[in-house]
Formats: sequence, structure tokens, C-alpha cells
Amino acid sequence: MTSTLTRLAPTQVALEFSITDRELAEAEERAFRRLSKDVRLPGFRKGKVPRKIFEQTYGSETLTTQAVDEVVPEVYAKAVREHDLEPVERPKIEILEENGGRPTRLKATVEVRPEIVLGQYKGLKASRPPSAVSDEDVEGSLKTLAKERATLVPVERAAQLSDLATLDYEGKIGDTPFEGGTATGQTTELDEGRFVPGFVAGIVGMQPGETKNVPVRFPDEYPAQELAGKDAVFTITLHELKEIELPALDDDFAKAVSSNATLDELRADLRRRLEVVSEARSRRVLGNALMTQLLAAHEFALPATMVEGEVDRILEDAGPPAAQDERTAEERRSALRPEAESRIKAGLLIEAIAKAEKIAATPADVASELEVLARRYGQPVARIRQALGNNLLSLMDGIVRNKTLEFLIDNAEVVGDEETPRSAS
Repeated sequence: MTSTLTRLAPTQVALEFSITDRELAEAEERAFRRLSKDVRLPGFRKGKVPRKIFEQTYGSETLTTQAVDEVVPEVYAKAVREHDLEPVERPKIEILEENGGRPTRLKATVEVRPEIVLGQYKGLKASRPPSAVSDEDVEGSLKTLAKERATLVPVERAAQLSDLATLDYEGKIGDTPFEGGTATGQTTELDEGRFVPGFVAGIVGMQPGETKNVPVRFPDEYPAQELAGKDAVFTITLHELKEIELPALDDDFAKAVSSNATLDELRADLRRRLEVVSEARSRRVLGNALMTQLLAAHEFALPATMVEGEVDRILEDAGPPAAQDERTAEERRSALRPEAESRIKAGLLIEAIAKAEKIAATPADVASELEVLARRYGQPVARIRQALGNNLLSLMDGIVRNKTLEFLIDNAEVVGDEETPRSAS
């Protein structure tokens, strides 16, 4: 079969193709055999009605319609393969020529994935973010472990930072309470970083049973736009204080919280774990920096269908809009399109690089990833594989993306903390 391709736009094409009389005739015969199996007409056994009688009864156009519905997708698919296209939507089919009600030439208009001409993607230059683990990091992890085994001791004294306080509070801007500014019987640790600046500082020094007005100012960049930069007053009543009593950091503590025999061994174990996490974070930041360079260096059009589909996914992940979001649905979509376009471009570039470098998800890669999921969810590998079902392909796509990003990092010119080029691996 020969078809013709006309590019209407960078990501839209028109395919013209023919359907031969023989293709239609064969499809009509298949349609007749399929439809006539359950037909009963006087004088004929079930499924034994001659085609001429069938057409006289039900109309020959019945078979033609069924045949066209079968043949058009097949011929269209051949034309797509002939021109090595990757459609991203269902085609819009138009009949150009027909003979006796039977279409002979058709046109399919469809959006396709863009053609990507890769520029430089090896040897990109980037700075490695710091990944060293400090003694303070290790001690912070120790403190976190200790907090998990801390005891709470009621105290009768003035409130101090790190105490656990039970509070009632009501916040107002002027004389008007605001959403999220009221609580009753809330127990929280007095940590300034958890609240609006000034809130915890106003509680420090209060005695249980005391009520106090605490003025605060919401930061200019506060997420709730209706509160950003506003002055407010919280009326706070302190009901109860508890002091967090941490266990002694010694060998017994190490044995209680881990498989380590001594505190020094626990510190070394924590350092190793922090180093793994820090290195992974460093490589993730490095990969993002390289992708930013690739996006800036590669310009290509995107199909509107793909962009709108990605906007749909972002909106679905975000959930319903906040009550204070007064934008229209189209205004929200418009604001998200740049992010959607970046995501799609990044994915297409990763796919193109993976194809160029023949990067694939091997059976060993898939088995390893399934083992990780099995350990995470405490299920046998076979059950994880069964639960994934068709999503196993998505798992494989994720493996290819990760391997491609690792390839980019390993082939980049990376400057570390010492400001000299070195390998990223």
C-alpha cells in the first residue's frame, strides 16, 4: 500500500491512503460470516442464510459499514508504520473519494510526537552540590532517635522552647477570625520553625492557666495569599506543659534502637546511611541541573493533546483548588501549561537519548526493582508483579528514565566542592 504524507504543522500530519475493492470485498465477506452465524430466517437453518438473502433482508450497506469499520483502522495503521509516525490521539478520518457508497480514498488528520534532533548531551558541565555529612548531621539523627524514645514529664513552670504544650488559640486580623487560625486543646512542641514567626516566642514564659494576646506578622511569602504580609493577634491559653526527657546516649541506647553493640558503632552506621541519602540527593540535584541545560538547548514543538493531558494529570494530583483560589478553570490550566510543557519535553528528551544510547530495562533491572517493591510492601515478588499488571510497562519506563539520567551524570563534566572537574560517578 502507498500513502502520502502532508505535514500540516510540526506535530500534525495528514495521511492520504486508498482502500482497494479487494480489501473491502474480503472484509465484507468476513462481516457476513460473522453476522450471519446467529441469523434465523424462514426456510433456512440458523447460520445457513445465503449472502444474497441476507443482503435482501438487512441491506448490503450493513456489510459495507462493518467492513469499513474493520478495514479503515488496518489501512490507517499501515500508513502510520510506513511513515514511522507516533500518533498521540485518535485520527480524524475524512472520505475523499467513494464508489457506489464504498469509500476508496481517505484522509486521516492526526497529531504526532515531534521529531527530536539531539544536540550535545554528553560532557555537559554542572556543579555538584555539597554531599558531605557533618558531625552535626550525625548528632541530629541521634537526637531524632532519642526523641522517639523520649518520655514526657508534666512540669509546673514557665514555658520553654522544646516543651510540649497544650493550647487553645484564636487568631484574628483586626476583629475578624481567619480560616485555620483557631484550635482547642492542641498539643504541640514549642518550636519556632513550626509556626508563624513570633507565635512560639509569645508563648515562652507563659504559665499554665495563663491567657495572653500575642501579636504576629505573616511573612510576605506565606502560602495563604489572603494572610501574606498581614498583622494578626492570637489569643492563646496555655493549659498544660510537659518536658521532653531524652534517654541517655550510651551503649544501652544503641542496643535498644539498632543492631549495633555500641554508641560509636551506631554513630558510624548513621553516618553511612546519611551519606547514602546525601549522595542520592546530590545526584538528583545534579540530574535536574543537567536536564535544565538540555531543555534550554533543545527547542521543538509539542502536540497540544500531550500538553493538555499533562495539565490534567497535574490538576488531578493537586486535588480540588483551595477555597481562596478565585481563578477560573482555564486560568488555572493556563498557569500550569509551562510546567506541563517542561515535563513533556524532559520525558521526550530522555526517551530520545535512551534510544540513541540503546539504554533499556533488562530483566535483571526489572527483577531488582520488583525486589525493592516487595521489601517495601512486605509482599512476595509474584504478588507485586501480579498487582502491577499492565503497569509493569510504566515500571520499565521508570527504570529507563533513571538509567538515562545516571548516564547523563556519569558522562558530565562535574565540578565538586574543590572546584575542579571530576567524574560524577
